[in-house]
Amino acid sequence: MRIIAGEARGRRIDAPEGRNTRPTLDRIRENMFNILQNEIPGSRVLDLFAGSGALSFESLSRGASDAVLVDSDRKANAVQKQNAETLRYSDRVRLFHCDWSRAVQHLAEEARIFDIVFLDPPYVMTDLQNVFTALIPLIGSDTLIVLEHEAGKKILVPECFTIRKERSWGYCAMTVYQLNSGGE
Repeated sequence: MRIIAGEARGRRIDAPEGRNTRPTLDRIRENMFNILQNEIPGSRVLDLFAGSGALSFESLSRGASDAVLVDSDRKANAVQKQNAETLRYSDRVRLFHCDWSRAVQHLAEEARIFDIVFLDPPYVMTDLQNVFTALIPLIGSDTLIVLEHEAGKKILVPECFTIRKERSWGYCAMTVYQLNSGGE
C-alpha cells in the first residue's frame, strides 16, 4: 500500500498480516479522499477499526492536524506504530490498542471532539447503532462519519444521523453521515 497524495505521497505503508484486517485498496482510498478532500486540512481524525491506519495516514499526509487510531488487534496496533514512525507522524498520532467502545469512552472523558470519524468495521457488522450512539459525545454538527462497508448491505444507524454522501466501487461502499441538528 502507498500514500496517495499530500506530503507523504508515494511512501509505502505496511498492513497487518493475516485475515483479521482488510486494508482499503489504493484506488478506493483515492476515490474516498477525492470526495473528502476539502474536509481534510486541519481536521482532527478518529479512526475506529483502524487496521493499518491507512485512512488516518492519508488524512495526515493531506493536512489533517492529528489522528487517533483504535484497533483491538495486536498486529494491527504494531503496524500502526511502525507506519507512524516510518512516515514521521508519531507526534501527530495517538494509538489505542483496545476495543472501540473502551477507546470511545476514554476519549469522551477527555472531552475530545473530532471533525472526521472513519469507521471500517468488519463487513459482518451491519448493526452499528451502538457505535454511532457512543460517538455522539465526540462529534459536532459538522463532523463527518465516513463508513466503509460492503456494497449493497443495509447498515443500521440511529435515526438522528443523516446520509450526506454515498458511493460504491465494486464490493466496497462508502457512506458519509452527519448528526442531525438537535440530534445531540
